[in-house]
Amino acid sequence: MPSDISVYDQPHQFEPLLPQKELDDLAHETRAVTERALALKAAIHPASRARLHELLRSMNSYYSNLIEGQSTHPAHIDRALRQDFSATPDIALRQRIALAHIDAERELEALATDETMTLSAAFLQRAHASLYGRLAPDDRRTDDGRVVEPGLLRQEDVAVGRHQPPAWRSIPKFLHRADSVYARRVALDARIYTVAAAHHRMTWVHPFADGNGRACRLQTHCALLPLSAGLWSISRGLARQRARYYELLSNADMPRHGDLDGRGNLSERMLREWCRFFIELCGDQARFMEDMLDLGLLRERIAALVLIRSQSATHSDYRREALLPLHHVLAAGPVSRADFSQMTGLGERTARKMIARLLADGLLVSDSPKGEVGIGFPLDTLSILFPNLYPEAATTPPPG
Repeated sequence: MPSDISVYDQPHQFEPLLPQKELDDLAHETRAVTERALALKAAIHPASRARLHELLRSMNSYYSNLIEGQSTHPAHIDRALRQDFSATPDIALRQRIALAHIDAERELEALATDETMTLSAAFLQRAHASLYGRLAPDDRRTDDGRVVEPGLLRQEDVAVGRHQPPAWRSIPKFLHRADSVYARRVALDARIYTVAAAHHRMTWVHPFADGNGRACRLQTHCALLPLSAGLWSISRGLARQRARYYELLSNADMPRHGDLDGRGNLSERMLREWCRFFIELCGDQARFMEDMLDLGLLRERIAALVLIRSQSATHSDYRREALLPLHHVLAAGPVSRADFSQMTGLGERTARKMIARLLADGLLVSDSPKGEVGIGFPLDTLSILFPNLYPEAATTPPPG
């Protein structure tokens, strides 16, 4: 443990918990992102949005684990969702971790009904418990042989690179102080930079023996859910700028740089820089999905997918007449199989065969053998339907 780093055991040592200067600029940047994010919710039918949300849960698990250097291929995640696990132990372990992340995110989203709760220390502990509680002891064993206990606060002092987190006995005091600032209702213009600041300060406290990054990203995802509606992913943004993410987190650990750098123990300027980066990432992700969900462009991409597959011997039942009903169920929601068939203009037998193929491929989904059909987003369509959303899904998975 480095000897030249002060011992942190009093909550004033991680002040300020929010930037105090240039808030108008941060609020202005946040407002633009908020307006874009709220408009995005109306882009597609709620049923289609729910399907896309499920896809992004898998993507979130991929990117959050990628940040930790423990990702598995999207195809392996897709198989794990069908309880198809690899015979290769390391791949199977990562599949189980990814599946635990997906299920934890779904559970936590159901609990995230009050914005004053999602940034609380109790919710962070629940996030950690929800993730690690889904893993067998051997699956949560660290490299040094210790087993991570779900939701348990750290019971020893640690060093994380150059950073010395607070003494373990003082962690409850730090979390209580954080709750007094973050676990409360804030103005909409302040929401994103408050989430950003909480994300840094919770990783700075390092409340758990292991799994702090994953737990904090789950908390952050849920805190942003009222804005994102699950349609864009902060973990995707952080993973695509992983080096910058870690650099700015580390910079915000710095002590105050003189009298012009706030009044707390840590650097307000560096915290503000981290918040600005976080806001920009949210804006980038919302803007990207805005382009992806433009209905006119989506129609063109559906047409391209149907055309390519209709010319393939392995997709001989695809026909160009599928374009109109596919676009309809995306924009307007599920329809009966009879209505879908009628919209194609094809004969009953031909339309029925095409619907069966679309269902088998996952481009259509249904809750029952004769139920309504809605849009699906299988992995092998994403490179055409949503180019660059999840490019790793289009690569060939490693053996196993």
